[in-house]
Amino acid sequence: MSYFDRVVSGTLFRPASRLWRDARVGMVAAVAFPALAGLLVALTMPRGPLTSGQAIAAIVLGLVTGVLSGLSLRSPWAALLAPVAYGVVFEIGRAGTAGPLVDAPRLDSTYAILAIILGRGVHALLVALPMVLGVFYGIVLARRLSLPVSIGTPAGAGYLVMGVLTLAVIALAILIALPARTPPVVAPDGEPVPGSIATLEKVRLGGHDQWISIRGYSTDNPVLLYLSGGPGQSDLPYSRVLFDDLARDFVVVGWDQRGTGKSHSALDPRSTLTLDQAVSDTAQLSAYLRDRFGESKIYLLGESYGSFIGVLAVQRHPELYYAFIGSGQMVDPLETTRRLHNEMLAYAAETGDEELAAQMHAFGEPPYNNFYANAFVMGYYDALAGPYTPPRVYVEKGTAAALGPWGILATEYTFMEKLGVLRGLMDLFSTMWPHMLGVDLRRDVTALDVPIYILDAGHELAARRDLALEWYNMVD
Repeated sequence: MSYFDRVVSGTLFRPASRLWRDARVGMVAAVAFPALAGLLVALTMPRGPLTSGQAIAAIVLGLVTGVLSGLSLRSPWAALLAPVAYGVVFEIGRAGTAGPLVDAPRLDSTYAILAIILGRGVHALLVALPMVLGVFYGIVLARRLSLPVSIGTPAGAGYLVMGVLTLAVIALAILIALPARTPPVVAPDGEPVPGSIATLEKVRLGGHDQWISIRGYSTDNPVLLYLSGGPGQSDLPYSRVLFDDLARDFVVVGWDQRGTGKSHSALDPRSTLTLDQAVSDTAQLSAYLRDRFGESKIYLLGESYGSFIGVLAVQRHPELYYAFIGSGQMVDPLETTRRLHNEMLAYAAETGDEELAAQMHAFGEPPYNNFYANAFVMGYYDALAGPYTPPRVYVEKGTAAALGPWGILATEYTFMEKLGVLRGLMDLFSTMWPHMLGVDLRRDVTALDVPIYILDAGHELAARRDLALEWYNMVD
């Protein structure tokens, strides 16, 4: 019999068919397919899916892998084996990756639990859910191919579950694919202001794609670049809402710095994400904005961490700036942390909170060796700074915009970028904070060649404000 005749008659595939029907082979294949998928993702996306494109790819990969596993094992057990095999190989494959979201899970704080949800939890949602759905589609396919299965073709409730899972995966994919947008600058009649600008744009800084928002009632106005706090905070929606009055007199530019918010996927390689690189990116963006809008210089406004890199950028590139404005001015991060540590112990003594005192002693003397200790202290900022009632206009604008916590409900973010807002708070802080601890503006920046303005008010942490006033009074 010729080769062609054997193919037509099916005799060529009979040995393979017998092998395929072997339960042991099915078990190996059902584990091998998701294991290979886990290795692929570990090598290409060690932090899991970060962008919309990566998230859609993860859903498709999970679905296809699930179908292959279900078709191989032809048992509902594949719905458990496949995700487990994927997860184990993925974790082993990315063992060299570091950061709060990928380190060993811990349950000792709210931020630690949030890290599990944002890291492994989101990844599981994007891969495991479609993988489980794919398994049941694979079992149905096996039945249609007349392969032996451990259960019959789903009927009634089985098809209902498959239908619900299918709709859930489709809805998730649509949610991920929805684009980001920023509202136009409008006049009181609701119509866009002629000559205004309101855009979200990607720019290449330091070899990495990063996002900026540009808003202004007129492109003829001078440019003001706003550097948000943290490190790790994303303020694109806040710069739209709270700086609307500034946008009448300036072209206000918000920036999601590398590793934060819309720019979270640019985090790696973390070895190149240094304080010097952040300052260099600031200067590069400033030069780009100056040239784009035909200005000789721009204004620079920094908040907290943004005020820290802002001063360094002005020091190194005074030719780019008309003036620098600092809010929540940071001067010596290590000294501020030490003072906050002592204030926390004093607060614990005043309130009789022995548990708080024990926790602070457990952290040890600053600098702390993990992100969660710093996050714990941040949770007491309001208590340390004293009672405070925000300005009415601040509350009204923030509430009216329905920005949500950290601004994650704003339209400036896609679904994955909303997650990037929270992920960036952890990832960039843990990456950048150690680089900041060796800098003291009182020692390292004693003179600047541009005018500086410091926004000062009573409701501020003494550990930060006292140092800011000391530096301001001495700088030339």
